[in-house]
Amino acid sequence: MEQLKSRNEVEEKYTWDLTDLFASDEAFETAVQDVRPEIQAFSDKFSGSLSDAKTAVEALENYKRLMESLVPIGTYANLRMASDQGDASAQKLSGLASNISTYFGSETSFLTSELLQKDESFLEEIKSQAPGFDNFVDELLKNKPYQLDANVEKALASYSTVFEGPYSLYQRTKLLDIDFGTFKADGQEIPLSYLAFEGELESHENTEVRRSAFRAFSDKLAQYQHTTAATYDLQLKQEKTTSDLRGFDSVFDYLLHRQDVDRTLYNRQIDMIMSDLAPHMRRYAKLLKRVHGLDEMKYEDLKISLDPSSEPEISIEESRKYINDALAIMGDDYVNMVNRAYDERWIDFVKNKGKSTGAFCSSPYGSHPFILISWTSLMTEVFVLAHELGHAGHFYNANRSQNVFDARSSMYFVEAPSTMNEMLMANHLLENSDDPKFKRWVISSIISRTYYHNCVTHLLEAAYQREVYKKVDQNESVSAPVLNQLKREVIEQFWGDDVSITEGAELTWMRQPHYYMGLYPYTYSAGLTIATAMSKRVLNEGQTAVDDWLKVLNAGGTEDPVELARMGGVDITTEQPLRDTIDYIGELVDQLEKLTEEIEG
Repeated sequence: MEQLKSRNEVEEKYTWDLTDLFASDEAFETAVQDVRPEIQAFSDKFSGSLSDAKTAVEALENYKRLMESLVPIGTYANLRMASDQGDASAQKLSGLASNISTYFGSETSFLTSELLQKDESFLEEIKSQAPGFDNFVDELLKNKPYQLDANVEKALASYSTVFEGPYSLYQRTKLLDIDFGTFKADGQEIPLSYLAFEGELESHENTEVRRSAFRAFSDKLAQYQHTTAATYDLQLKQEKTTSDLRGFDSVFDYLLHRQDVDRTLYNRQIDMIMSDLAPHMRRYAKLLKRVHGLDEMKYEDLKISLDPSSEPEISIEESRKYINDALAIMGDDYVNMVNRAYDERWIDFVKNKGKSTGAFCSSPYGSHPFILISWTSLMTEVFVLAHELGHAGHFYNANRSQNVFDARSSMYFVEAPSTMNEMLMANHLLENSDDPKFKRWVISSIISRTYYHNCVTHLLEAAYQREVYKKVDQNESVSAPVLNQLKREVIEQFWGDDVSITEGAELTWMRQPHYYMGLYPYTYSAGLTIATAMSKRVLNEGQTAVDDWLKVLNAGGTEDPVELARMGGVDITTEQPLRDTIDYIGELVDQLEKLTEEIEG
């Protein structure tokens, strides 16, 4: 296993090309300098002057243009940092972007405050004069009960950089300060890092390597648990204080308010999966144990492939054909977007020191999406890339169809288009193979990657996060021992006696950045619930269902999650879609058991 290269040592053709945002760092810095006086001019012209609807519409048009000019600035800085957290020039750009964002928020906070001081007829007049701002005005009205005095709003906006501090600190600790070194296993010295562990070692087919990697990884995490817990506690205190200041009854209500869903949908997603999915996943764990001849099924064994030998190795170039074939049903325009992503270097494939872990898609308004992934040459990465291209396809369509205010859908819905693509990929692979071993690999990948990742990994995060926020609502602080206990209790509840929860498993809470993004983890299973129902419609109805789905993607954030799902023919106000999803996972486990008997028979 090779040591990670520095960013300047990797092949450029497999990195993303950020020149579509700015030709150079110098061009970025010029843009930051140029937009500052424009923000000041906006404030000078419109602050205290929104006397009539016509002027308010003019202010909103100018505000929209300012937002559009700030999007590439924030995106460029974030992507430079994601490429290499240790790059000093990237850190400088990040600071410049953060400062101008704070300045923008502070100097334009008057707009919302002044509009909300007007009566409803004034706001309705804005909507009649400029229908494109309907959703913006409706969002204002939704937030009106929680709006604070204009001076307070400006002060809070001025502190936005400080409020982002915990996430930045978490990333620095995780990606820069922790040096995992190497560990010994199977007679060799093996380099260890976040990327190596999550990309390869935690699912390594050699039990000694896998378990030794887990031990070394967990032991190193433990050395940073108190700093990481204190960082997280700062995030929680900030959210609780904001919730109280704005008059929400609970921090849950504050965080769900932004998602346009209530606690019913939130709690159902967690409760039903914890109780009803667990038995199916325990059966899957038992199957892994039997097939691999393990002495016992440990927590660190859960990510292994059912049959590693049946997983094809695949190059970046080969992945394009698989993805094009699987997503062809989405139409020529969608596939053209996929090909542009490869041809125009929208995707960062390489592994290097300091690069952000996992995978994500950034879709800046006015430009094209950018995808980060760390390619391992395993077929599993095709699912990951299809997932991120699902985000890309969503906002590629929404950004073209909506204004900057209306393009982003609720966080509750945002994982539906990505997980939908994973389902299309799996269906395509199953339809085009008669090999029972490959079919077993595909089905086990649907479970171990798509459903495990979204309905187990992230769901257990959500169940743990819910317990944390219950303490926050009681004005309790959290520490590493408290977080460890909460995480362990959730894991043990889900896996029962079928999986041995090794010491160090409780530190899994240290690995995810999602806790700094509100109530995000549960939305993965919510999105996959919608995607499961939608993919069945596509399989059964073909083009009619695809057309409905494309309308949903184009709608962006113009509708709430319930209505977006309904546009796709899925009613998430009932428990039926989630129950159907859980039943489907059970059917997949049934198929794995039968295929295993056939293969071993």
